[in-house]
Amino acid sequence: MDKSSTHEKSSPIVVGLDIGTTKICAIVGRRSKNGKIEVLGIGKAESAGVTRGMVSNIDKTVQGITIAVDVAGTQSNVEIRVVNVGIAGQHIKSLQHRGLITRKDLHTEISRKDIDKLVEDMYNLVMPPGEEIIHVLPQEFTVDNEPGIKDPIGMAGVRLEANFHIISGQVTAIKNIVKCVNKAGLESQELILEPLASSESVLSDEEKEAGVVLVDIGGGTTDVAIFHEGIIRHTAVIPFGGNSVTEDIREGCSVMRNIAEQLKVRFGSALAEENKENEIVCVPGLRGREPKEISVKNLAYVIQARMEEIVEHVYYEIKSSGYEKKLIAGIVITGGGAQLKHLPQLVEYVTGLDCRVGYPNEHLAKNETLPKNVYEELQSPTFATGIGLLIKGIQKMEYNDVPHNVEVKADKSKYTDDRKFGLLGKLLETGKRFIKDDIKDEDFLK
Repeated sequence: MDKSSTHEKSSPIVVGLDIGTTKICAIVGRRSKNGKIEVLGIGKAESAGVTRGMVSNIDKTVQGITIAVDVAGTQSNVEIRVVNVGIAGQHIKSLQHRGLITRKDLHTEISRKDIDKLVEDMYNLVMPPGEEIIHVLPQEFTVDNEPGIKDPIGMAGVRLEANFHIISGQVTAIKNIVKCVNKAGLESQELILEPLASSESVLSDEEKEAGVVLVDIGGGTTDVAIFHEGIIRHTAVIPFGGNSVTEDIREGCSVMRNIAEQLKVRFGSALAEENKENEIVCVPGLRGREPKEISVKNLAYVIQARMEEIVEHVYYEIKSSGYEKKLIAGIVITGGGAQLKHLPQLVEYVTGLDCRVGYPNEHLAKNETLPKNVYEELQSPTFATGIGLLIKGIQKMEYNDVPHNVEVKADKSKYTDDRKFGLLGKLLETGKRFIKDDIKDEDFLK
């Protein structure tokens, strides 16, 4: 949604919190007057309590969230109380469903209220035990048997139907994320599926219209989202990521885990044939032992085997979605794992589809108050999910028309005590965010 006609400050300040397997990242920002995203602050912390996208240790995760949020809050001079949180993990499922409402008032046109009612009805679907609906995404609408309508608002009609893409997850996994956020003294405004967030930050509208697959390769999981004609068609979470590659190197080359990670980042390649036979890396041995020599080509063979497996999984998801022949824009890879050398070539080789690396920089407005190295770091594929969560949070605020000068409170949503879990007890009293006026510009750079 473009807010270019309004003053810069009319966009509310929002926080995206990416609780990943390798890092926890909090990004504070708002929409600038030219419609782009202005990042005000960013905080990172090591993620020691998350395994394959799911919380495995509450205390360590809370500690990471607290550190990341404190750093981001200090850098942006914003008091952070409400966050938009990403969710991923192997438990995520998606299904298609059809819903309809019959409108009683024949003389008024279809409004947003009607669509909201249709979406709300979908949240009442009976799910298998232990599962909870995270997102209900409308696809095409049908008004009085006229199919293929993308936006029915303003039309006349009695019978309003829609196809929905419904994303669900395990109740326990959702509870654990909400519990971590609350224990860190924060409130979750919304839980957002991570591949949806990443797609906001790295895909263009033209790509979504043409047909594209987003592949977000994180530390613990690889997230897949398929778009066609501007509509999300398929989502999946594959339980392998960059950490699987590191573990393979650790075992295959008999080195420590931290050395394996450094080898992957500095010398790793997804195509063994692109490396010379005689390139050798020397890694220090354990106490009192000789240094170890590792062939870069052999290292690439280890990485290629695992990356081929991940790409095969992605290709299986593409084929099972039924959109394999309709993806004009091919594949966009993002996330930390997308920085691996020669990976686009491997993806093209395995799938036969065009491939590019997705960077979140096209949505970012330059913020002079951020240190230059922080702004450059933000343009890495590693931050695609965090920036996407920020964009999604801003869109939600704008959709609900939240003015900038009121307190921002979390919705009484399906993640609160009233609806489901008994986790929040009582909602925290406010979700107010404010900028301190008494801080000088120089303080940003400290």
